[in-house]
Amino acid sequence: MATVTEAASPAVRFFEQPKRMLIDGEWVHARRGRTLEVYDPALGDVIDHVPAGDAEDIDLAVTAARRALEDSEWSRLTASERGRLLWRIGDLILEHADELAAIESIDNGKPLSVARAADVPLAADLFHYMAGFATKIHGKTFPVSVPYAPGAQFHAYTLREPIGVVGQIIPWNFPLLMAAWKLAPALATGCTAVLTPAEQTPLSALRLGGLLLEAELPNGVVNVVTGFGETTGAAVAAHPGIDKVAFTGPTEVGKLIVEAAADDLKRVTLELGGKSPNVVFADADLELAIPGAANAIFFNHGQCCCAGSRLYIERKVYDDVLAGVSDHAEHIKVGRGLAEDTEMGPLVSAEQLQRVTGFLESGRREGVRTVVGGGQVGEYGYFVEPTVLDGAGPGNKVFDEEIFGPVVTAIPFTHPDEVASAANETVYGLAAGIWTRDLTTAHRLIPQLKAGTVWVNTYNIFDAALPFGGYKQSGWGREMGEEAIHEYTETKSVCIGL
Repeated sequence: MATVTEAASPAVRFFEQPKRMLIDGEWVHARRGRTLEVYDPALGDVIDHVPAGDAEDIDLAVTAARRALEDSEWSRLTASERGRLLWRIGDLILEHADELAAIESIDNGKPLSVARAADVPLAADLFHYMAGFATKIHGKTFPVSVPYAPGAQFHAYTLREPIGVVGQIIPWNFPLLMAAWKLAPALATGCTAVLTPAEQTPLSALRLGGLLLEAELPNGVVNVVTGFGETTGAAVAAHPGIDKVAFTGPTEVGKLIVEAAADDLKRVTLELGGKSPNVVFADADLELAIPGAANAIFFNHGQCCCAGSRLYIERKVYDDVLAGVSDHAEHIKVGRGLAEDTEMGPLVSAEQLQRVTGFLESGRREGVRTVVGGGQVGEYGYFVEPTVLDGAGPGNKVFDEEIFGPVVTAIPFTHPDEVASAANETVYGLAAGIWTRDLTTAHRLIPQLKAGTVWVNTYNIFDAALPFGGYKQSGWGREMGEEAIHEYTETKSVCIGL
């Protein structure tokens, strides 16, 4: 088993402890005693073991969550008390920021600097933001006019109530942050949760579970069950005791979750894949647009569902932008996430490495030109070169399908009118980018883009107040902002005859 290096010293104690699942406020083994190996993607070595839960463990967690929802200290808390608990969780995340960043860097492979600057503070901010919403969930009153009851008077209003026990399945690209995106709005509304982290990156979710106990969250309100997706995730989706499933991950898995949830028509929200267009017009500030376009695809090793993986460049500046993004790619420092000078870490797993390099080989077979990159880095770990492709189009796998790696395809366009239809030529609709000095151009294009988020002269900007989600096969529902609160509540209409 690999050892934790000095750079990860804040997390040494965590790695030395045996790992258990959190069910009903207790740290427990999987009922069948099975474990799964956790790998350091920078080295390809096993660094830890966690319980491999299955349907039996999910059932125990759901039972605990149901009891906490209906008859516990949690069910009797006021909205203000829930808000204070959420705020305390956010504070604890910041207090343990160095430890959480190190865990995330080792487990996922991302640069420690990125985890410190983005993943951890954004997770804390989401809990702090949702803490304020706990006291702002309310219904409305209505003047009721009933034509078949002349002269009758009524007092009519609505209530927003917690949707119930929620099953939350999170991905491996932003493990801690995705846990926050799921848990914070659920807790703000009074729901209880069964959280299942990705099998590749279970560690920060378990550490977050420890912080929830430290915050004195009542037992059973949040349960963290580790295991393989085909066991724990599938059990969550199909469990009759779960009222809603929230999933972030691949579109093909999202479709399976919908099928599993259909038997009892449980509520489902999905944040799925993307093949996001990023459009650079000739009048753009290229000193801003070129590094912005590079960041849009190479941030987090390209393992972002909203990555700007299709780069549309107006022909007048095509050569300049292509050369600029390629130069940026060539100078990205690739290395282990714990190294302070690393700008891009490894892909998350051997499976992901095989997937991305398979796409690159497919592009070569189909005649797509590799401008820079295009191969694996080093003899160990799961590193891939930042890659820029030229000459891809509809019918090429690298153009049509989500790669989920540091690979961008550059496409020229001549007329602004043609770019909207080209940008929308995908089954996905998660995000899009526009680079132009002319805001009239931007405002004309924005409503034409079938995407849940459109960034203009920037990319990869997230805020707790901004809803995030997709059109088409990029998902159902929204994360963050007030929209997320609505996803975790049911509306009840009340009508009282006076």
